[in-house]
Amino acid sequence: MQRFLIIQTAFIGDVVLATGMVEKLHHAYPEAQIDFLLRKGNEGLLANNPFLNGILIWDKKQKKWSNLFKLLKQIRSNKYDKAINLQRFGSTGLLTAFSNAKEKIGFDKNPFSFLFSKKIKHTMNDGKHEVERNHELIKDFTDNAFAKPKLYPSENDFRSIQAYTTQPYICIAPSSVWFTKQYPVEKWIGLINAIPASYKIFLLGGKEDKDLCETIRSSSTNENTEVLAGNLSFLQSAALMQNAVMNYVNDSSPLHFASAMNASVTAIFCSTIPGFGFGPLSDNSFIVETKEPLSCKPCTLHGRKACPLGHFKCALTIETEQLLNSISNLHE
Repeated sequence: MQRFLIIQTAFIGDVVLATGMVEKLHHAYPEAQIDFLLRKGNEGLLANNPFLNGILIWDKKQKKWSNLFKLLKQIRSNKYDKAINLQRFGSTGLLTAFSNAKEKIGFDKNPFSFLFSKKIKHTMNDGKHEVERNHELIKDFTDNAFAKPKLYPSENDFRSIQAYTTQPYICIAPSSVWFTKQYPVEKWIGLINAIPASYKIFLLGGKEDKDLCETIRSSSTNENTEVLAGNLSFLQSAALMQNAVMNYVNDSSPLHFASAMNASVTAIFCSTIPGFGFGPLSDNSFIVETKEPLSCKPCTLHGRKACPLGHFKCALTIETEQLLNSISNLHE
């Protein structure tokens, strides 16, 4: 029996996208034992995944390096056949290089890649989705088929959101870690005010997003808006998004929740572009960007804390009508 370890200790969205590899490995090796290593706080994303044997957790906030070496000892004792590192950072490269796995696989940009059994060239300019880039790591012992990421909310997760689904609804996840990836507050308010009154609107996010969502709700004239930020778990949010008429999101983790649930989604790209490989994968998906030809877009891969030119035109020139187009056909 094959034993695989997938390593992805980055942010929420990165873990969601990495579930595509879980799907692909299980399809190729149905009897294999697949473990997943992630950072503490993200483990709820993988609850109920039927194809995972175990979840290894790295606490980065408390005794970061001590916990890293404890993890390494555990990894080495598990005697994996293949350790597959989806990241390009030294800490996870160290775990991979000294994992004691029969085969150590990762990207060439990792500083420890010279110790890997196999390293794959990584580039952001190849036109591939990040999920495809991840699949390149295992292509030679699986196949060329694309496997979408997938989350598995439980029956209790779906039951917990039933009260919110009694009428057609729209979900909006207005926040992002990066300012230049986040559609501006006043633009969200404009969208909410323009959404037909027949739809209930839910504002989603974590506890840290609650104040932003309350500001948007209280400034809107649409009284059919409710803040759920901080009230739902990762998988409860994903369950609610699944049957929404539309989910409006930034280039951030809720976009990947939608992909993993095959939920209808409109993704807003402000300073970044879909060409980086993080666009939506849902069957019913829309991408919205400014219509203006801006020489400064994209300004970075991950976004910035402020627009370096001070005008933030990549976001402010997006028109509300562009966003409404993704639901307009429902009213024809």
